[in-house]
Amino acid sequence: MMPSAQVPATASSPNLIFDRVSLRAPVGQGLILSNLSFTVTTGAFVGLVGPSGAGKTSLLRLINRLVDPSEGEIRWQGMAVRSHPIIAYRQQVTLVLQESKLLGLTVAENLQYPSRLRGQSLSEAQRTARPWIDRLNIPESWLNKTAVELSIGQRQRIALARALIANPKLLLLDEPTAAQDIGYAEALLNHLAQLSRTTGLTIIMANHQLELMQRLVTHVLLLESGQLQGHWSATDVDWAALRQTIINANQQMQDDWDL
Repeated sequence: MMPSAQVPATASSPNLIFDRVSLRAPVGQGLILSNLSFTVTTGAFVGLVGPSGAGKTSLLRLINRLVDPSEGEIRWQGMAVRSHPIIAYRQQVTLVLQESKLLGLTVAENLQYPSRLRGQSLSEAQRTARPWIDRLNIPESWLNKTAVELSIGQRQRIALARALIANPKLLLLDEPTAAQDIGYAEALLNHLAQLSRTTGLTIIMANHQLELMQRLVTHVLLLESGQLQGHWSATDVDWAALRQTIINANQQMQDDWDL
């Protein structure tokens, strides 16, 4: 049995623990995720990698409680996640999906939404949103637009800003740079890494762009076929070998489909 992942060893205690967690498919008896055990501590920036269909999005959905484990237990700050009130939990543990919804609101209203939920006045919510509009380079011309007027990449940027405005303790990202140009993607990940270092924000990010991740993440989790196949400090990763492992797994999956 593979030992539990420690992410990172220098922090005093874990704030997220997976203890032999499995997730079964809603139809049939197949396992989407199988017997996962690892810990993540405050301030880690974890790169979640693996071939297509490895279970990365399902893992993020488990952490955010969009689904619950079929077996095992997930603990957050010392308590089973099922023991946390769901709304309060999701205010601390925020998921940004690859195609997040913008709630039928304008961009400005989306960026004000987390603060308004916390009881801020409109003017206070506008002031809270302003620094993130600047940091994430959201043009003023977008603010009165709705989702149908934005590209996928633009919607991604708004959803991420909305999540950061909510001031989470754990930020879960599903391919946040997939629809961004390379310059903006690199700037975004640099900003997230700086936030993690300076504020203690913990980040778990699924991302297939290893060349963007390797200088910035602190730790790496490798999933294949729903199983945890590797867990390392980023400084210990052989990135060329990791890239080839994922390429080979994707090729094998394609070959299986072609049979």
